[in-house]
Amino acid sequence: MGKKFITGWIVLFVAWMTGDFVVHSVLLGPDYAQLPGLFRSPADASRYFPYMLLAHVLLAGAFTWIYARGVQARPWMAQGVRFGVATALLTVVPTYLIYYAVQPLPGALVARQIVFELILMVLLGILVAWLHRSRGEVPR
Repeated sequence: MGKKFITGWIVLFVAWMTGDFVVHSVLLGPDYAQLPGLFRSPADASRYFPYMLLAHVLLAGAFTWIYARGVQARPWMAQGVRFGVATALLTVVPTYLIYYAVQPLPGALVARQIVFELILMVLLGILVAWLHRSRGEVPR
């Protein structure tokens, strides 16, 4: 584990926590508030926040590690977009479709969750690619 990997892990952790806060608290928070009983109250959720931190530490580390192992000598921007889309198709889309199948969530909410999280994953993919780019490389 080199300096680039550790730096990427930390940066991705902060970016992912921030992005999930924007998506789930700011953009989707009012939607979640209309579904009492399906989600924890803010007071109750705060007791479980350490699990949220642990999950994001693991996500950021795995995301950075997988990207670093597969990075190619190609334009970093396109690699980041592809990685974000591939990761979303492996995680975000199936997860929210499964939630929709087992929980009484409104379809419009699930669609918004998928779209917002897909955008976040692409942005995170671009970020990790930028962090692992070759010196002096410009985006293409």
